Amino acid sequence: MDQGSLLLHFARNGAFGPGGADLLVLERGEGPYVFDSQGRRHIDGLSSLFCCQLGYDYGEEFAAVASEQLRTLAFNTNWGTATRPAIELADKLAGLAPVGPGAKVFFTCGGSEAVEAAWKLIRQYHLANGEPQRTKAIARDIAYHGVTLGALSLTGVERFKTPFGPPAIDTTHVSNTTIFRTGKSEAELTADLLSEMEEAIEAAGPDSVAAIFAEPLQNAGGCIAPPAGYWQGLREIADRHGILLVADEVITGMGRLGHWFGCERYDARPDVVTIAKGLTSAQVPMGAAIVGEAVAAPLYEDKATLLHGVTFGGHPVAAAIALRNLEIFERDGVLENVRAQEPHLRARMEELRELPIVGDVRGAGFFWAAELVKGDPDRRFDAAERERLLRGFLPGRLLEAGLIARPDDRGDSVLQIAPPLICDGGVLDEIVDRLYDVLADAGRFMGVVGESAAVA
Repeated sequence: MDQGSLLLHFARNGAFGPGGADLLVLERGEGPYVFDSQGRRHIDGLSSLFCCQLGYDYGEEFAAVASEQLRTLAFNTNWGTATRPAIELADKLAGLAPVGPGAKVFFTCGGSEAVEAAWKLIRQYHLANGEPQRTKAIARDIAYHGVTLGALSLTGVERFKTPFGPPAIDTTHVSNTTIFRTGKSEAELTADLLSEMEEAIEAAGPDSVAAIFAEPLQNAGGCIAPPAGYWQGLREIADRHGILLVADEVITGMGRLGHWFGCERYDARPDVVTIAKGLTSAQVPMGAAIVGEAVAAPLYEDKATLLHGVTFGGHPVAAAIALRNLEIFERDGVLENVRAQEPHLRARMEELRELPIVGDVRGAGFFWAAELVKGDPDRRFDAAERERLLRGFLPGRLLEAGLIARPDDRGDSVLQIAPPLICDGGVLDEIVDRLYDVLADAGRFMGVVGESAAVA
């Protein structure tokens, strides 16, 4: 099949069709596998885009939930009214979220909208506290927070932003938390990163900064984990300057790191959390911004109005499916499976360091990346080489291998996996074995030979 009239997201739309690349058109799923229009089976090593947490075997159960809700009440908004599934889901998430007791939940249709909603809630909080001048944000280099114009302002990938004019939010970007190539200990890196954050706040004007945005484990740049003490340091800095701390958990939330929220893994205590993708295991679109009690308090004052709304946010069918998704997580031990399988997946991923093209392996839970180099950690691929490798060779070779994974160069060159959270050791072995073969061929294709330069 060709793409017909469909515009593909973040894709070179003219690259497919006669004389071009094959377009992968998927028709059905089964467990951690998907089948394309030609009948070929692929391992979904990316959970589609970090969101099909349960794989593809729960369709009938979700269909029954959706059918019942559609027969009962197909739709109503949360604009001054509510539905039982939305209320129940909000209560469930408020009890799980790492923002403290009394949390409140604002529903959206996806991740970018959740980040936008978080920003508006933050602005209303500061306005209510008599600090209208708090209009700036701090985020991190290479971090991706979404594509709507507010979320895009927070995103630290310049080439995604330049075509669309001045940012809607005045945002300073500081270093992300990668330790690869720095030669620093975790303690040294933490100290340097927190010092840089202090300097950025001082330069912006401490009383003008509204929020710090960060992912518990950063996606863009390749599964970049925080060093020990980093999130605790952010909390102290934010408290001292009256700034709100936001954990963007659109990817890391809902089990990806083996916990309901990635914050739990790093003992982070944000004021606001954003989620999406795994909230419904991608059965339907849904996201949310979850705020602590203090942030929501001004919205409950006499005659106060929340100046934001999303027509389909908290859709009752989506909420019912999300509730069943969380129930399945608990019933089938999904979080426990991720934690139990992580040591095995980590050990298998570490084997990739044997390949000269692999400079680093990093990640947590079921979220991993291999950074690709020219046989030495300090020899990065240039733009022309990245074009040949990431957009020329790897997509076709992955298709041939029957493995869905993600080549990316928003920072340095990486290849990412994020398996469905239901995978057992055998499927994880299958994923890494195919990944190893693909990267070995990639090294030969790019002429990267010799001893592996990877460092443990």
